[in-house]
Amino acid sequence: MQNIVDKTIYSQATTLLKSIYGPDAQFRDGQYEAIEATMLHRRTLVVQRTGWGKSLVYFICAKLLRMKGNGVTFVVSPLLVLMQNQVEAAQKLGLKCEMLNSVTKDRRGEIIQAIVNNQLDLVLITPETLFCQEVMENIHNINIGLFVIDEAHCVSDWGFDFRLDYGKLKQVIGNLPNSVPVLATTATANDRVVADLVEQLGNDVYVSRGPLSRDSLYIQILNMQSKAERYAWILENIPKIEGSGIIYCLTQRDCEYLAKFLQDNGISAKAYYSRNKQEQECINQDAIRQFQNNQLKVIVATVKLGMGFDKGDIAFVVHFQMPQNIVAYYQQIGRAGRNIPRAYTFLMYGNEDEDIIRYFIDTAFPKQEETYQIWELVKNNPGISDKQLAFRLNMNLSRLNKALAFLQNDGLIAPDGKHKLKFVITPRPYFYNEAKYDGIRKTRILEMRQLQELASTNECYSKYIVGCLDDKTAGKCGKCKNCTGKNLFADQPSFETKQRAVEYIQGLTIPIIPRKRWIMHPQFNNGKIEYVNQEGVCLSQYGDAGYGELVKNGKYQNNGFCDELVDAGVKKLYQIIRDNGIKYICNVPSLRSAIVKDFTVRLANKLQLQYFEPIIKSQAQQQKFMQDGANQCRNALNSFHIDENVVIPDKTILVDDIVDSRWTLTVCGYLLGERGCKFVFPYALASSTKGDDNNE
Repeated sequence: MQNIVDKTIYSQATTLLKSIYGPDAQFRDGQYEAIEATMLHRRTLVVQRTGWGKSLVYFICAKLLRMKGNGVTFVVSPLLVLMQNQVEAAQKLGLKCEMLNSVTKDRRGEIIQAIVNNQLDLVLITPETLFCQEVMENIHNINIGLFVIDEAHCVSDWGFDFRLDYGKLKQVIGNLPNSVPVLATTATANDRVVADLVEQLGNDVYVSRGPLSRDSLYIQILNMQSKAERYAWILENIPKIEGSGIIYCLTQRDCEYLAKFLQDNGISAKAYYSRNKQEQECINQDAIRQFQNNQLKVIVATVKLGMGFDKGDIAFVVHFQMPQNIVAYYQQIGRAGRNIPRAYTFLMYGNEDEDIIRYFIDTAFPKQEETYQIWELVKNNPGISDKQLAFRLNMNLSRLNKALAFLQNDGLIAPDGKHKLKFVITPRPYFYNEAKYDGIRKTRILEMRQLQELASTNECYSKYIVGCLDDKTAGKCGKCKNCTGKNLFADQPSFETKQRAVEYIQGLTIPIIPRKRWIMHPQFNNGKIEYVNQEGVCLSQYGDAGYGELVKNGKYQNNGFCDELVDAGVKKLYQIIRDNGIKYICNVPSLRSAIVKDFTVRLANKLQLQYFEPIIKSQAQQQKFMQDGANQCRNALNSFHIDENVVIPDKTILVDDIVDSRWTLTVCGYLLGERGCKFVFPYALASSTKGDDNNE
């Protein structure tokens, strides 16, 4: 029963609801109260479980406000995939909508002008676009009728998916007139996040908070130590579930590999993750369209698909690895079972998962020393670019960009005019909020521990999960293993399927994409590399179960690479050698160890290739201490030269143990090319690239 304060609002809102869902439609518990609070209290926070209908609240509010002659509704939303769903839903209410994001960048000026002219009812905008120069220059000319922050936990430092541009929204809220209502919505906020959001929203905040348990979800936890076990279990069990679902992976590479494995075994699957270029983003949109139309059984995704994705009949969600924390886990399993009575969720975990999660936690915030060095260099060199900073500080560009983002968010540096990648300091004195960042790290470790404890608890899984989100109202679900005493599905795959998975994983290769341009090197003037390697291959990802683990053990424990790695190299290279008529093989030399030479000689013997030693290593700093591309390039050029007494063949395999930046292989291949080698094929035992692809 609704608590009605304003009968006019109730009548109008109910009429709109029935116009969408039919004459028998009724508001869910708390929905009308949130609508009325938004219209009257001006500041409203809605914390309700996924599928409750939070978007309906702001769509109806937007319509009611436009009926009163108020301005456009701004909905700040984090995900492109969610926006199209919301546009279609809003249009059912007769709202004229547009999206402002990277996809509509070519039409940005036209859309902004329509907003300024009050020709639109509702605009869905990403936080990154909201703070772009074009929007900020026009924001004071826009009549905002309602300001909505969807997935509002991102605003909070304590939210599981805090985003810097979301963090700046409190500045926008603070500058809005008191007459403009503000509505924030989320499904994933514990007491600490709720308190933070209430403080940021301001005085007189109405909080709508309901129970978080989902009756439709059947939860199973799977202890699986190897990727092969996980691949095999998915292959055996997913076809048993009617309908389509999502498999979440922590890295882009895992998304690609698992999707390909499922495709190879007759299951329609596609990968979905953040892609750098707009034309690549079309791959994602195609995957989403097919998934929405039930043309895919599985979409294998990173957390990019985590928030707000609206498909009511998702029948299962699998976590291929343990997520970063239990709050994110709850949010992601909430994609399933929204409009169907039964859906399954499976959490796979193993010992190696913690290493991945800890890496994300440890690299979430820049170090104080890094931020101060950047700030000091910008202060002394106004207008310095990001690449110049990376070179001067010998810092990885992605890590530098993260530090720059934090410095901008804290108001310590700013872009130099219209140059987004050149910087100047602001009048604000340098300050590093160590206590704040340390507190957030500790909180994230605690929440990681909560998720680990889920795997071993004897309590009802559902009750435990929502309890971690401070919902103490839930009872036992009666459906999970801890409630019933039995698994929903077998907890281990068959030996035969596992062997198939092992063979697939061992057959994977990581491409070594050839570099084609020098980086910030005066000798070459940033020009094209004249002698470019062929696209090579890595046998494994460093440290991964299987070959990656053998490489790690061979390099740091056994002082040599085992015969199994030699045999694997023979399999990888045999056809390449045969197809290209290669008769020679050499390796990148080292002054500290002979294990790469030893491995290459053994590989040469098995492949019946001529081993030769054309490259000489000079005394120079170790390449692993070079962090940015320019320093890596220069250091490699200073580290190697060709022995004048060695005859260089026209084709060769070039072997190294571990590849990261690719500058060592690039320079060695270039030097061989200078001496007449026309075909250099790089081969490495492992890639240690910490990103999600081999192009960093």
